[in-house]
Amino acid sequence: MHTDEEADFQAFAQTRWAHLVRTAYLLAGDWHHAEDLTQTVLAKAYRSWRRVSRADSPDAYVRRMLVSCNSDRFRKRRVAERLTEVLPEVAASGDAAGQVDQRRTLMGALATLPTRQRAVVVLRYWDDRTEAEVAQAMGCSLGTVKSQAAKGLAKLRAHPGLAVVPAEPRAAQGRSTLDDLITTAPGG
Repeated sequence: MHTDEEADFQAFAQTRWAHLVRTAYLLAGDWHHAEDLTQTVLAKAYRSWRRVSRADSPDAYVRRMLVSCNSDRFRKRRVAERLTEVLPEVAASGDAAGQVDQRRTLMGALATLPTRQRAVVVLRYWDDRTEAEVAQAMGCSLGTVKSQAAKGLAKLRAHPGLAVVPAEPRAAQGRSTLDDLITTAPGG
């Protein structure tokens, strides 16, 4: 790799690191896995930087690599993680501790989604990508993105920790706890 290409890659990696780690965290559900996943993707992008940098959108190219590497991680894992059956108590909606608990509950609910649904929900609603961008990142059709998003959101809305009846002002607005959590997610 020439020095100018290497400088271009370093600039890309430095400016996109935080965003990629955040997206990886939402996909993987664990900060350590997210950082490892991001490092793996950036190492792969470095090896093929000429091809990546010539793509229409290097961001979309690397995001697709991120989704693929995360899916590979699930394919290779033989022992499934065990989730707890008991959800934490939900605190009052106005305090910061309650918001942390709600986010923790949401992360637990996200972890129950199949890998593909989780990837669609994360890319579509947290990364604020269009359905076409999500389809491109995942290498699937637009219809698949729509159906996986609908199924994923339905499962999240049915999740016991997220199905809590919201306080009166929020109910008057026609919003659910899930809707509030999605719109106030990190970077959302």
